[in-house]
Amino acid sequence: MDLREKAKVMDRETIRRTLTRMAHEIVERNKGAADLCLVGIRRRGVALAERLADQVASAEGVRIPVGTLDVTGYRDDEGMRGRAVGAARAPDSDTQLPFPVADRRIILVDDVLYTGRTVRAALDALIDRGRPASIQLAVLIDRGHRELPIRPDFVGKNLPTSSREVVTVRVAEIDGDDEVVIEEPA
Repeated sequence: MDLREKAKVMDRETIRRTLTRMAHEIVERNKGAADLCLVGIRRRGVALAERLADQVASAEGVRIPVGTLDVTGYRDDEGMRGRAVGAARAPDSDTQLPFPVADRRIILVDDVLYTGRTVRAALDALIDRGRPASIQLAVLIDRGHRELPIRPDFVGKNLPTSSREVVTVRVAEIDGDDEVVIEEPA
């Protein structure tokens, strides 16, 4: 599907300021950074989690550990992509959690929250690795259209969209530039 850019809603500086605010909110709500771990959902959630950790380190002088979570084998729509629903889960070789999940306060980080299915898969993947003390959700963009009862704890920007629009987050670490754009079919 060919997409055309409809609107640019965040640029590099806006994303930087938004992540700074979110990092402060995370520390404030959790009364510090002790026992916190950030887990980025692969791909862009990982870059955002690293940036949040940098912001917390700058403000608090404490570096929160960051992990990477690959939820591919936990998605409930895999049957639509060639794997029978309920079949054995594929190994999640891109998951890297350099800390135990059990009894930790996890901040799950993703770029865009839409239907909630990716977050549901991430919850399953985390809980398979142990029982966290708590899991909170931080997203750069919440665009609505939830199909599951999932609500973020920390939101960079609420961005109401139509279901035919696509919200694209680009980060310098992967895409060479930082921006959030709304696209629609050409």
